[in-house]
Amino acid sequence: MIKASLEAADPGAAVYRSLQRQGSRLIAGSHTFDISRGKVYLVGVGKAAKSMSRAAADIIGSHLHQGIVISKREDGLAVSNRSEIGGPDRKQEKLQFFQAGHPVSDHDGLEATAAVLKMLHKTGPDDLLLSLISGGTSSLLTQPLVELNIWQDLVSALLASGCTINELNAVRKQLDLVKGGGLAEIAAPTACLSLILSDVVGNPLDIIGSGPTVPIESDPLMAKAILTQYEIEDRLPPDAWNLIQRNLVAVEKHSENKLGKITNLIIGDVRQAATAAVQAAEDAYFSAHLLTANLEGEARQVGLVAAAIAKDMQPGTCHVLGGETTVTIRGDGLGSRNLELALSAAVSISGWNNIAMATLATDGDDGPTKVAGAYIDGGTVNRALQLGLDPIDFLNRNDSYHFFEALGDLIDTGPTGTNVNDLLFLLCYSP
Repeated sequence: MIKASLEAADPGAAVYRSLQRQGSRLIAGSHTFDISRGKVYLVGVGKAAKSMSRAAADIIGSHLHQGIVISKREDGLAVSNRSEIGGPDRKQEKLQFFQAGHPVSDHDGLEATAAVLKMLHKTGPDDLLLSLISGGTSSLLTQPLVELNIWQDLVSALLASGCTINELNAVRKQLDLVKGGGLAEIAAPTACLSLILSDVVGNPLDIIGSGPTVPIESDPLMAKAILTQYEIEDRLPPDAWNLIQRNLVAVEKHSENKLGKITNLIIGDVRQAATAAVQAAEDAYFSAHLLTANLEGEARQVGLVAAAIAKDMQPGTCHVLGGETTVTIRGDGLGSRNLELALSAAVSISGWNNIAMATLATDGDDGPTKVAGAYIDGGTVNRALQLGLDPIDFLNRNDSYHFFEALGDLIDTGPTGTNVNDLLFLLCYSP
């Protein structure tokens, strides 16, 4: 099921499905762009940026003038800033690759974004900007209005607060020049086509990647309300807080009639991955169902709900749920949403020996843990107790990673090169 879901979320395949070139016409869905009169510029950002960009460059061929790709740093090395020639047509693909920090932006991300802005200042009214957006874009493509260290402190505080990705990005959009339509504004009047691999539940265009090609009305009051709700002032130094407040003002945007034509298309999401997992379960002779692709909530509470659902399942049944939960950090342990959900559920299904569950971050990286999720069943807690591990203690300390590491039940896919939220698998076997 895991393998099938990740294959369905393959970002290169999604681009090949969604983008075609017929001579000098570039076709995406029902939209057609004449690329004979100008140049095509490419900006690929996110965890799936490399494969999406290479696929697009292959399709565009010699019409591609220049491309910049910003992906999540996978090896801890310094930023990679180089031109690469590759792909099926090696003479025609010209992409410059950068790596930068995620989930908190770093100096490399600022430098990479500056390179994007420099490129976009060369675009003209007959050109086309092809923007390829995937999970992680909000961190990797950034030009904040405050100093980097303050920006990092703010994002870190919001990540630890338990706020949703929608709330986090609502704040980031008000304090960053390239978010909330900023990228399209800088490229104007160049037309912009964005192909988007969604990592946000419900696929809201203005939230995915903080909407770099989705013009918005400035809403500093909403951002202030979110900061107040999660008591972010108490998590920041006074000077940093005061500077954020001063910068949280309505940022004037170009009106849409001054922008170029903007087309934003979703080309992949968690529903596709979940549907593939359902099919894989059916191939294994389970009666499988997709319960929801809109799963949200506090991870440990969702774990209790998932356990309750599993207890009512009939033998030979599989349920798949997709979405993304959040974690409010209270302890000093290592863990994130998928592992915490699994640990909470494990406690609840203890003794139900015909139930098995698995959690999966489709990017292969559950927060800071570097693993994708965990396997649990009705015997997980008993095996932990035999090793002297108290699951409630680990849950209270937000230390789900070390709990499952000790049991050998972590799911380690490595970086998958894609990101379409998380998946939860519930399986009920015959007693």
